[in-house]
Amino acid sequence: MANRGQSSRKQQILETLAQMLEQSPGARITTAQLAAALEVSEAALYRQFPSKARMFEGLLDFIEEVIFSRVRVILDEETDAVVRCGKITHLLLTFAARNPGMSRLLLGDALIGEDERLGARVNQIFERLDMQLRQVLREGVLNAQKPLSVDVNGTAGLLLAVVEGRLRQFVRSNFKQSPTAQWDGQWNLLAQGISSNVSARQSALA
Repeated sequence: MANRGQSSRKQQILETLAQMLEQSPGARITTAQLAAALEVSEAALYRQFPSKARMFEGLLDFIEEVIFSRVRVILDEETDAVVRCGKITHLLLTFAARNPGMSRLLLGDALIGEDERLGARVNQIFERLDMQLRQVLREGVLNAQKPLSVDVNGTAGLLLAVVEGRLRQFVRSNFKQSPTAQWDGQWNLLAQGISSNVSARQSALA
């Protein structure tokens, strides 16, 4: 029972921190402000987390777990490489739209002046996403029935750059410009660019 209560208190702290990141775009969140929002002392916060960096790491752990658990579902449900890429990119944009404060973490906006290891932790998430997209595209290239003919590393990098650009617009607009706005049309353009290489390759082999 004690462990369950402690877990609940940690969850409450993380949820409040995420809300504050959303409600104060561009602002640095202090432990004093967080404690005041929770109506507890700073000492009470540190009984749950040894540092503010550890609180941010808790949010980053949540981000990574949610995103990659859903990526696994996409990979289980879809076999087409282009469709997989489309669903993964849409997942990232949808997650950001539903969790505005966490978009600030992914872009590093909320981590300015914080522990340097947090920036490295964010980089690890994006590196993992890059690896996943490259793996999807590589499998598409090796698909005997519908092979892609793309620069795997360049295409994965482009998709992530587009996603990061959409998130940056979202944060810069103080969360008014949704990252999913007009995305269907934009993805169609990207998908056509990727898929056109399939048609070109098939014509060459005909």
